[in-house]
Amino acid sequence: MISFVLTLKRLLTGLFHAFKLKNFQVFFVLIVLLLVSGTIFYTTEENLAVIDALYFCITTLSTVGHPDFMPKTGLGKIFTMIYIVVGTGVFMGMLSYVAYGVVQSNQKDGDIDTERDRFKKKAKHK
Repeated sequence: MISFVLTLKRLLTGLFHAFKLKNFQVFFVLIVLLLVSGTIFYTTEENLAVIDALYFCITTLSTVGHPDFMPKTGLGKIFTMIYIVVGTGVFMGMLSYVAYGVVQSNQKDGDIDTERDRFKKKAKHK
């Protein structure tokens, strides 16, 4: 349980650091727009409940996939193909900034030695 709490703290700290970056903010807004547009589309076109449509959108963007749902209409299938290609790229871009934020927060906390710090330590020992 302690490990989970520490990992969650790192993730939240990384998100805090990532939100300071303009590119992350753009990716975040794009993800929200993708989730809202996908949810609206699947509720109207495929007659899914809002929570089911949102769940499908999140599992699709995170590349997990939804085991039980497959679009039934031709328009739904075309939209899903485009949604997967565009959305997965945007989602992975956002995750790369989250990872960058985690690494930056760890370096500021002193958890990770930077390459420069390691070089200085080696130089002192010589």
